[in-house]
Amino acid sequence: MRNLLNFLVRYNNLIIFLILEGVAIFLLTSANSYHKTRFFNGIRGLTVGIETRISNTRNYLNLREINKTLAEENTALRNSTGLPTDRTNSLFFSVSDSGFRQQYIRTSAEVINNSVNRQKNYFTINKGTRQGVKVDMAVTSGRSVAGLIVSCSERFSVVMSLLNLDFRLSGRIKSNGYFGSVSWDGADIRHAVLNEIPQHVAVNVGDTIETTGFSAIFPEGIIIGTVSDFEKIGGDFYHITISLITDFRNLHFINVIGNMQKTEQLLLEKQFQ
Repeated sequence: MRNLLNFLVRYNNLIIFLILEGVAIFLLTSANSYHKTRFFNGIRGLTVGIETRISNTRNYLNLREINKTLAEENTALRNSTGLPTDRTNSLFFSVSDSGFRQQYIRTSAEVINNSVNRQKNYFTINKGTRQGVKVDMAVTSGRSVAGLIVSCSERFSVVMSLLNLDFRLSGRIKSNGYFGSVSWDGADIRHAVLNEIPQHVAVNVGDTIETTGFSAIFPEGIIIGTVSDFEKIGGDFYHITISLITDFRNLHFINVIGNMQKTEQLLLEKQFQ
């Protein structure tokens, strides 16, 4: 009580001013329709502005959940249609109907742990065997290569990142079809290397590098990156530097892709190895 009295005594002039100001505004708006309209329009505009800012803030905070929902819906759509989404101009594609076997299945997941500053980098996703994830399934970020499933538990999986010295992938130059081996040299997380491209092949900065589909793990036509530099280092092949499309420092939502025909293909190929 004493604090309240001290407050009133200390700020009595300000309190009296605010009361009189309020009375003056009330009398002005009550007696004059123009001022009344302007006053209420001003209050309405202020209220709308505050509500808009609150709504924008709420939407921003919900973006993570929205992205997760969109990723799940996108995966469901891909699985339901069976149409080629990573290579729309491919001559061969899977259709999920009575006449064809669907080749690839997809599921979305969220990255819950990630490393980029080691020579052998891995990241962890929040789906495992309970959701159908298995070892040797491909992992993509959007429409670009991210890694390969190497270990699974019931609810989690570990992915070997493309930024791993042990990672190897068959890649080709989209413009001419020549293919080689894509790997990371450990130097820069933004770049990888494409080897085994003969020096008589025309290579240009900006050429798109994509998957070949030869590994029975990654579908054909998924983007790896673009040529940023190339040089002849002796012998018969180029040393081609690729600027990676996937931003591994900003990896949140990914797609896991399983080849339903992989076992059949590998068993057949094994007879001739």
